[in-house]
Amino acid sequence: MSSDSDLTARARIRDAAIGLFAEKGIAGATIRDIAQAAGVSSGLLRHHFGSKEGLRDACDEWALSRISELQIRFAATQVVGALPPDTMTLQRFLVRSLMDGSPTGTKMFAEAVDRGGYWLEKTGIESADPRAFVAVLGAMKMGMFLMHEQLSTVLGEDVSVLPGWLRMVRAAVEVFERPLLTPEQADQARKALDRLARHEGEQP
Repeated sequence: MSSDSDLTARARIRDAAIGLFAEKGIAGATIRDIAQAAGVSSGLLRHHFGSKEGLRDACDEWALSRISELQIRFAATQVVGALPPDTMTLQRFLVRSLMDGSPTGTKMFAEAVDRGGYWLEKTGIESADPRAFVAVLGAMKMGMFLMHEQLSTVLGEDVSVLPGWLRMVRAAVEVFERPLLTPEQADQARKALDRLARHEGEQP
């Protein structure tokens, strides 16, 4: 059985890895970097996780579980201030993990789309392709965290930490609270897409 110090070291390594993976990506963060940030030896890191890939898998599983817990808490309170400080780092880590091809990241996105399907049913929002609606919406939201460096540059403040994160999310709320197309524009766009689909179907 692991000692308390082993468990504490494991948690420190995991937290350090999540922070560095979120900042540098999986390829950019080395075993040595992570061990140094956690205040442990590279040997102890390998003792707990075996390899960087094993560490990434452990971080994926823990972060996914933690984000699910926080989503449940937020759904109950609807108060951004109720979310702990690690929320932003976890969001960035999971998006980075997804972009780096992590199987757990892909699983996370698929499960989020499944949950989004239930949400769409409850809201009564109509869509010709509900699954595509939810998947594209999720990808658009994740794009904010994927492009945090670019957003930080153009906004002049770091959106991965408060108050920049609040500014980014507040802007997202404003975007989603209002239609960006008139009914006429949306109808014209759908008809144009339908014509394109028919044209493609007629190609030999």
